[in-house]
Amino acid sequence: MESWTWRFLPQSVAGFFEEYGLNPVRFPGALGVCALAFSFVSNEARAVGVAAGTDIVNTAQVSYAVGASTATATSNTVTVKVAEILDVAVTRQSPANTAVTGGDTKRGIVFIVTNSGNGSEAFHLVMTSVVSGDDFDPTASTPSIYFDTDASGDLSAGDTAYSAGVNDPVLNADASVTVIVVNDIPAAAVDGNVGISRLTADARTGTGTPGTVFAGQGASGTDAVVGTSGGDADASGQYLVAGVTVNAAKTQAIVDQFGGSRPVPGARINYTVVVTVTGSGTATAAAFLDNIPDNTTYVAGSLRLNNAALTDGADVDAGSYETTPDERVRVQLGNLTSVGSQTIQFAVTIN
Repeated sequence: MESWTWRFLPQSVAGFFEEYGLNPVRFPGALGVCALAFSFVSNEARAVGVAAGTDIVNTAQVSYAVGASTATATSNTVTVKVAEILDVAVTRQSPANTAVTGGDTKRGIVFIVTNSGNGSEAFHLVMTSVVSGDDFDPTASTPSIYFDTDASGDLSAGDTAYSAGVNDPVLNADASVTVIVVNDIPAAAVDGNVGISRLTADARTGTGTPGTVFAGQGASGTDAVVGTSGGDADASGQYLVAGVTVNAAKTQAIVDQFGGSRPVPGARINYTVVVTVTGSGTATAAAFLDNIPDNTTYVAGSLRLNNAALTDGADVDAGSYETTPDERVRVQLGNLTSVGSQTIQFAVTIN
């Protein structure tokens, strides 16, 4: 069974389900205990052009005729070595609000640091939790930054603490590392309070105004030139103190066309998600969304809530199958309390 937990204020439930759905593949452990990871992932940021240190070689030729004969003149060869661009991107992977309660310890927010320059570069990481505009300042745990060495998506014994100048992540162009900043939540924080934590990454070679040159400090002895990011970047995440917890546990069962349970093309995957609530509050206007996985097709008419069939259209019942903005199923769950649970079922076939 795959399970994960969200905590948030009652009025924020619909927003979390709406924006992020219930997809543990996309958000593994994003709201659980935090950690950082040296796991390389795909990212929107892309390296700048040709790899630093690459030689660009050019030789010209001129062909001509002398009487009935032809000849060729060859120029000298010119070579230029591509300089290094210093660029970095930091993106938050956790939801906009990471739900916590006052007094929580070792709670984290997940970020991805990507080398968007064109050469291998080491990056210095800094976590700041004293940020203006929030209701409380999270307290940095000790240590406050980890690499998720085991790629588990949460803080575990196998993870490696970050120490500035000792194990700065060295990333090739386009490579990324998953980083989780870890904080304790003050006991005095109350429902509705928000605390902000920020992660900053900067190129060890140097930062500055775009175009700043660090002579001879780039790859293969080339110059290093500060790119559009200034050689540093940051992103922030929020802790939201909440008094109600919504839990979603998802299971799957495979039925193939040969009477077995192999995940072959044409086989059906039956998904079941059980939504429960803990705490004394009410999670209002809850909405369940689950994106249809890539390489599968939704089974029309398979959507059910608490064993009752739902129609696929946007009509009077609680369920619908949508194709925009993403192909997904939606079920309006209404107000949820700790009394009882909600069970959603639907199916897809493997293409």
